[in-house]
Amino acid sequence: MNTEILGIIAMFVITLLLALPLGKYIARVYNGDQTLLDPIFNPLERLFFKISGINPYQEWSWQKNMIALLAINFVWFLLGMFILMNMSWLPLNPDHNPSQSAHLAFNTTISFLVNCNLQHYSGESGVSYLGQLYLMFLQFASAATGMAAAVTLFRALRKGTHKTLGNFFNDYLRSCTRILLPLSFIMSILLMFSGTPMTLEGKQQMISLQGDTTQVSTGPVAAFVAIKHLGTNGGGFFGANSAHPLENPTYFTNMLEMIAQMLIPFAMVFAFGYFIQRKKLSWVIFGVMTFGFLALAIPNVIMESQGNPIITQMGINNELGNMEGKEIRIGAPASGYWSIATTVISTGSVNSMHDSFMPLSGMNQLLAMMTNSFFGGVGVGILNYFIFIILAVFISGLMVGRTPEFLGKKIEAREMKIAMIIALLHPFLILAGTAMASSFPLYTASTLNNPGFHGFSEMLYEYTSSAANNGSGFEGLGDNTPWWNISTGFVLIFGRFLPIIGPVAIAGILGAKKYIPESVGTLQTDTATFGFMTLAVIVILAALAFFPVLTLGPIAEFFSIH
Repeated sequence: MNTEILGIIAMFVITLLLALPLGKYIARVYNGDQTLLDPIFNPLERLFFKISGINPYQEWSWQKNMIALLAINFVWFLLGMFILMNMSWLPLNPDHNPSQSAHLAFNTTISFLVNCNLQHYSGESGVSYLGQLYLMFLQFASAATGMAAAVTLFRALRKGTHKTLGNFFNDYLRSCTRILLPLSFIMSILLMFSGTPMTLEGKQQMISLQGDTTQVSTGPVAAFVAIKHLGTNGGGFFGANSAHPLENPTYFTNMLEMIAQMLIPFAMVFAFGYFIQRKKLSWVIFGVMTFGFLALAIPNVIMESQGNPIITQMGINNELGNMEGKEIRIGAPASGYWSIATTVISTGSVNSMHDSFMPLSGMNQLLAMMTNSFFGGVGVGILNYFIFIILAVFISGLMVGRTPEFLGKKIEAREMKIAMIIALLHPFLILAGTAMASSFPLYTASTLNNPGFHGFSEMLYEYTSSAANNGSGFEGLGDNTPWWNISTGFVLIFGRFLPIIGPVAIAGILGAKKYIPESVGTLQTDTATFGFMTLAVIVILAALAFFPVLTLGPIAEFFSIH
């Protein structure tokens, strides 16, 4: 057990050590500085912009950048619907997987488009290789979209007045070519050497340890798994996701995938500090996020390591921890750590079944998505946290009787209205969705695998995962029905694009304002005190919004066990 704890500590430390130089590199990429990859990708980018007719050097307002973001995402949505609904006759389908229904294709396309990857189909048996390759493209596209939106905010918050905030398509393409693609290539190679398949051949015959002959699906798995984690997408090539031995063969690959999904969210925080030349502020943000992450991760590691008390009462050896739904090659502690990392980061990949975790472990997974501000997905994590910064600045200004300011810009009524709408949107989507599902048992009761408290938690988890663009699930829920596909599909859309548009709008408004030099009376936002204030706002809002509903699910289940 001590060795497993050391493995968890090593994962976090290695991620941090890699994120520091990566953050500096990301800031250089978005600042237009020269990088080692320029000779390779500059000619390709020039060709792309020449064909498309886009001038990458023409800077746009925040409104035009958002219009470009929404327009290209709509094009990708239409193409995804066409491919998924026609897979049966399209090429690259050696296993003859059927086409998806309209409502399933809608959910799948939206899910991968918004960086959620909520999979209501069963991985290898639900999508052809062409479908998998297009979904892999969407994993690049959605991650780059979030990063390009974040750098729009970065530009707005730099010292000075800014009417224009870069070019979305230029930032999007550089996110792919300079950051996501090189890192994915390296990770794919490491996965391939560790036993993860990378082929376009169909099912392969294998003989189990028992001597049984079986047909096992393979495919372009290594490339898919690399971007699923580096882009905080989380969609599994196989239905079992990273609990599958071909997606995550060894403890080494488990560490590799764990580090990969946390790497860019860590690095984006430091990139923000380098870009606006406020490195101390980035450390304060990182400190708050880390505190929130550890406050959820440490209890989960402990609870899953201790095991299930009901199993212990039955006289069964429980020394390995709560191993239901977990892989022996990974273990309970590393699974507990992953369960919070994947929900805090909003990756949504799983190396164990969250439905089988202890009740309060499940509650922490829900809280990680409900707070939705500790690291978060690539790009959008810093956007979500920015909303809480605005709220904390405003509240702090009221407490000391001063006009609230952030980085030399006054926070006024318009910015606060947008911030409050975005802050309240997240709990509204979760609670309204869960309430409707509970109110129409005709459509939902038959899809629940568990009655009572845990069944309620399954429904709550589904909408929480959708609103947070996470994608993991309590898989006791039979979610491939018109109700779940359509309702979560709309939650996915609103939970993705409004929390992008809102923070960018606030940043754009602030960027256009007159810069006010800092003085003795200026609220310092790069201090531990302000970090604590931001954390308090996050915790209070989450508690007020979600504690009542949590008592009906995981908390009630906990007391029923004990």
